[in-house]
Amino acid sequence: MKTSDQALDTRSNNPSLEAMPKKSKYPPVSADQTVSESFATILRHNFENLGRWEQTAHSGSDIEGVHQLRVTVRRMRSALPLFESAIPRSSDRHWRQEMRWLAGELGLARDLDVFISEVLVSLDSKLPLKGADRFMRIAQRRRARAYEEQVRGMLDSGRYRRFKEGFGAWLDSREWEKAAQGAKRTQRLAANIIPYARKRLDKQERRVLAAGSHVNRDNPEEMHRLRIACKKLRYATEFFQPLFTGMDVFISHMKGLQDLLGTLNDVAVTQHLLGALLTGQKDRQLVIYAGGIIGWRTCDARHMLLRFDGCWEEFAEAQHPWWKKSRSDSAATSAATDKAGEPSKNP
Repeated sequence: MKTSDQALDTRSNNPSLEAMPKKSKYPPVSADQTVSESFATILRHNFENLGRWEQTAHSGSDIEGVHQLRVTVRRMRSALPLFESAIPRSSDRHWRQEMRWLAGELGLARDLDVFISEVLVSLDSKLPLKGADRFMRIAQRRRARAYEEQVRGMLDSGRYRRFKEGFGAWLDSREWEKAAQGAKRTQRLAANIIPYARKRLDKQERRVLAAGSHVNRDNPEEMHRLRIACKKLRYATEFFQPLFTGMDVFISHMKGLQDLLGTLNDVAVTQHLLGALLTGQKDRQLVIYAGGIIGWRTCDARHMLLRFDGCWEEFAEAQHPWWKKSRSDSAATSAATDKAGEPSKNP
């Protein structure tokens, strides 16, 4: 059976990716910005990342291309509701719909990339069953079709071009400020970002705690809701990371929980993909091999669930860095201390 490098081109086969300038995943928000300015900064940072990965995704030469596009779209989609108490819904409704479309067009290709590189390849030497090579060929053909019809179809479409042009113009002109109605919303947009960020981070963390405190681990829907809530909190902490000291530590305490929930979700996605790949197949060996995949992945998931309590406690006990002094507060305190220690210039 093919190795992961043979099944899918990786970074080592695409030197151009090594030459790409590294871009921080944290948007350059600053403590002196208004809510409106920070909103624009976060979206602009991620919007520019789309262009950075379009060519790689279009060529299919590296699975990182579609992965980065999908994550970028998810981040932008997450930013819109994060600022919904300040940004008029009428202003961003169209962009919410367009981003949902983008995410949908990238979904199958990414799921197949993960399925091939992380499931089929890893199980090749573990499952004592026949049919691995044929299953790989079926998955690769379906992946090629997803890239051609959905990924390239989307990137080459007039709808995508209009999205890029229109969304860029919307950011440049800050149309949401013109759409704001009422003094309260206008004041909120003009307010400093620090208090707003603290309230939004608190709210999102409460949602995670509500979803996970008594979650039924055997209920896929409840675990899915917890995973989505965690992902939204993770994106929010990354958006506001430059504002507060210690955010990286908090994010690290979330990592174990997120990784666990992500793997459990991959198991559910695997079951869905197997059903789609086997549609119309009458080969008994392939059906048996698919059953082996499901059994192995389900066993992995059950073992991972044994780690849930530890991961949850690590997250729940993590300190909230956004209620410490912001970076600007710390800098101001340090400057004042330095100034106070200087000798007086007056005799």
